[in-house]
Amino acid sequence: MALTLRSSTSFINPKDTKGLKTPDISSSIFFTPSKPPCSIRAKISTQEAHLCHENAMVSEGRKNQVLHGLPTPHNKNGSSVPVFVMLPLDTVSFGGNLNKPRAMNASLMALKSAGVEGVMVDAWWGLVEKDGPMKYNWEGYAELVQMVQRHGLKLQVVMSFHQCGGNVGDSCSIPLPPWVLEEISKNTDLVYTDRSGRRNPEYISLGCDSLPVLRGRTPIQVYSDYMRSFRSRFKDYLGGVIAEIQVGMGPCGELRYPSYPESNGTWRFPGIGEFQCYDKYMRASLEASADAVGKKDWGRSGPQDAGHYNQFPEDTGFFRRDGTWTTEYGQFFLKWYSGKLLEHGDRILAAAEGIFQGTGAKLSGKVAGIHWHYKTRSHAAELTAGYYNTRNHDGYLPIARMMGKYGVVLNFTCMEMKDREQQEHANCSPEGLVRQVKMATKTAGTELAGENALERYDSSAYAQVLATSRSDSGNGLSAFTYLRMNKRLFEGDNWRSLVEFVRNMSEGGRNRLPECDSSGTNLYIGFIKKKKDVAKTMEAALV
Repeated sequence: MALTLRSSTSFINPKDTKGLKTPDISSSIFFTPSKPPCSIRAKISTQEAHLCHENAMVSEGRKNQVLHGLPTPHNKNGSSVPVFVMLPLDTVSFGGNLNKPRAMNASLMALKSAGVEGVMVDAWWGLVEKDGPMKYNWEGYAELVQMVQRHGLKLQVVMSFHQCGGNVGDSCSIPLPPWVLEEISKNTDLVYTDRSGRRNPEYISLGCDSLPVLRGRTPIQVYSDYMRSFRSRFKDYLGGVIAEIQVGMGPCGELRYPSYPESNGTWRFPGIGEFQCYDKYMRASLEASADAVGKKDWGRSGPQDAGHYNQFPEDTGFFRRDGTWTTEYGQFFLKWYSGKLLEHGDRILAAAEGIFQGTGAKLSGKVAGIHWHYKTRSHAAELTAGYYNTRNHDGYLPIARMMGKYGVVLNFTCMEMKDREQQEHANCSPEGLVRQVKMATKTAGTELAGENALERYDSSAYAQVLATSRSDSGNGLSAFTYLRMNKRLFEGDNWRSLVEFVRNMSEGGRNRLPECDSSGTNLYIGFIKKKKDVAKTMEAALV
């Protein structure tokens, strides 16, 4: 008799932004004692398991290898780098329950068999605190924590204070809590605003960080109360199964401004984006800063010649080769704009450190990999996002130092990208950007972890991650989180590539994963039993 476990790439219908209903079935996982009629199968007996144990699988019985707990920073080539896998964005439903628990259980079992260290999940503010201020529902996440623990995996939890929807890879819609949206409707300056007056509801503007605009609490107090509630609910798991807390600090959970919003076609790659400093709180801060340096006129508005979202640097007076960004005014504005972002990160991370200190859980923060126009002098796309990084000004060292002050791991994206894969007209250099961030974290003494920016399943992307994980130039990676678990990941060639990648990361790329399955399977699922001389056979199929 077969047990059928159903799963899907996204547990929430992208078209249903109100109820976030579960869609129909898109895939099934079967566990059966007989040979399944499918093209992807794995048969592992105890005799075969021994061979896999020696050559390819990371089994429960393996000795002399650390399977759990994030390691210390890797400073030598050949160091082991643990791999985590991001769970679907809608892992927890709008009702607060774990979505598709049986399918999740089967998926975690497969990931464990592949040698993955653990998984990452977004703890959405819009789900947990949706019923009212300080009314928290962690039950769906509690179910996930217990399931992850049963499989001997670790968990990275993201404090996601941003909206889900409207950016690259967003497969569902999870807005900010309804009571927060109600406050925004009363005061639209609570969210980021561009020069033409467009309001962006992805994240609360950092301009009001310290103002009691959310029913008597400041945004920093709201975020802090949320994190305290999480600590209280999961105190028995912190430092154990919950190995890391990633603190959201902006759109997509990244420390940045929402300068390149994809929703409604506002921005398209490789546009330079726009400065987000036109809500009344940001304007008041700019005015005060200009007054402080005796340049009142500089505080009247942001740059007038910075162009529009989809322009190129040379199309604008501000970002062109010797444009306004090089002038005294340009330097003043960019210092203020990037400085406000640093202050925002500092406030949130200081609060997080105080809350999670002594729990044993690591803290991390995410920085966006904005690689387009990196080869130009002004680095326009980075500037609008809040990173004051130009040909002659390092924008990542201050961020690395700020995070390092609190012992926070800097998590950086686009680790899988190569320069030659990018569009020539976009002046991209993801490799140059990664090298710069690796050097910045090394100089600051800050730990570095990585992610891939886009879904990739090919060997070229995996090889690039493996190369960037080393410490040849700057910091090596202390961990890598793969984006993202979905149906495609478990398909034959993709699954085999992931298993090989995890193996190579665990051994510093010294060895390639051998073909240990005599039947030529594309799916490695190891159920290694400690009992000797017991010939058990289990088959797994993914269709």
